[in-house]
Amino acid sequence: MWRQMLPGLRMTLVMTVLTGLIYPGVVTGLCQLLFPKQANGSLEMKDGKVIGSTLIGQNFTRPEYFQPRPSNAGNGYDGTASGASNLGSTSKKLVDRVAASADKFRKDNPDFSGTIPADLLTSSGSGLDPHLSPESVDAQVERVAKARGASPQDIRALVAQMTEARDLGFLGEPRVNVLRLNEALDARFARK
Repeated sequence: MWRQMLPGLRMTLVMTVLTGLIYPGVVTGLCQLLFPKQANGSLEMKDGKVIGSTLIGQNFTRPEYFQPRPSNAGNGYDGTASGASNLGSTSKKLVDRVAASADKFRKDNPDFSGTIPADLLTSSGSGLDPHLSPESVDAQVERVAKARGASPQDIRALVAQMTEARDLGFLGEPRVNVLRLNEALDARFARK
């Protein structure tokens, strides 16, 4: 019996060491060597402190900052609680939440009179999306410009610089990373 079981046990041990220790160690080492920023969470630093990650949405609420899309992840943008709300289009809870988001947006952005872009009212599938559509950013330009004492044209020029194109020219949609945009605002336009 042991003669028949030993090859299976040896193979299990070899594969455990190979695929559970050696392979992950090599991949982790290569990632740290070739892509250290990405391998460590794409963290953004300011004055030696971590201020956020470009991969996870941050909760900006002050008027001088562009505000992200809503989050369903735990208590705000909690990376350990990512996930969609799973609320359907006929859900009263979803309708109420979107209506409350629309009311808050209109109150915070009284100079905007157009249709509110959907990504300012709904969360992403993960609840942690760090990007907004250029239309959603443009809807907030007047408020941010007024709060920073800058012209809307100057803010729009910065937004245009910070807008990321489609990947490979055809994958995805143009987008703006809210954390990077707000960092650029702080660097270029001092807050009032």
